[in-house]
Amino acid sequence: MAGKVACIGAGNVGRAWAIVFARSGYDVALYDANPSVVENQSLPAIAQSLKDLEQACMIADAAAALARISAAATLEDAVAGAVHIQESVREDAAIKRDLFIRIDAIAGPDALIASSTSAIPGSDFMGDIPGRARCLVAHPVNPPYLIPLVEICPSPWTAPDAVDRCYDFMKSVGQEPIRVNKEIAGFILNRLQFTLAGEALHLVGEGYCSVEDIDKVITAGLARRWAFIGPFEVGHLNATEGYKGFMTNLGEMVRTLAKDAKVDYPWDDALVDKIQGELIKRTPVADVPARQAWRDRHIMRLNKHLKQAAGEEAASGEQY
Repeated sequence: MAGKVACIGAGNVGRAWAIVFARSGYDVALYDANPSVVENQSLPAIAQSLKDLEQACMIADAAAALARISAAATLEDAVAGAVHIQESVREDAAIKRDLFIRIDAIAGPDALIASSTSAIPGSDFMGDIPGRARCLVAHPVNPPYLIPLVEICPSPWTAPDAVDRCYDFMKSVGQEPIRVNKEIAGFILNRLQFTLAGEALHLVGEGYCSVEDIDKVITAGLARRWAFIGPFEVGHLNATEGYKGFMTNLGEMVRTLAKDAKVDYPWDDALVDKIQGELIKRTPVADVPARQAWRDRHIMRLNKHLKQAAGEEAASGEQY
């Protein structure tokens, strides 16, 4: 048996983490301050997600993975004996601070304590913790059992060994960690994601295009490359001389458009309502869970394709 992991907070992110750890052979204790959430919402949702993964041939035995996940009656029960503790509660620094103090006091001395926070620097809530050297951020992309990126970000007090251990642990459970070398609000993914989202609000708000066309620019355009290469390599491959040639030819445009972009566009409730109105024509709010399941099935197919393509390249000896 691989050991035990504790998932604290049983919402969308916490229950998704439980799947990551359980499919890798860990026993998972799932705890939420509201016990009914675990029993009535999280465990049934986990069971369905595991079934979907099995049908997509992404796990071998959904029932076995589900059997490794159990509801913990108390925080103490959840944390006892855990080698890794993943906190996924509400985005509130005060709540996280109090919770980390409690966890640190009861966790085993060698256990790592990681937060799933999407934007709050660890130093905002880890500084008063006696065991802060073993505390850090491990920010996933939801759902992490389908999207493997994890941003590992230490606070100023995190021990280098804790960063290394967390990085290796995430690799061992099938994730793709990156190291955020120093703290910054929003880390890396959300700074990129919300910068794009800000300019998208600007373009729609000023009437340059529709919500549907913004989404199409990504799905039918940028994302076709971004699924397997990132923006720096996109530039590198878009010029005969590589990235330096790309910037020589288009660098001035990069500067100009960066200055012209409105990533801090002053959107208001009226614009949000306008965007909501366009989106619910395609996906009424009541249909969001079904659309989420549709999204997840497509991510599964994409993951399967990328894995198969990588295997075929390796088998053929093809480098590119």
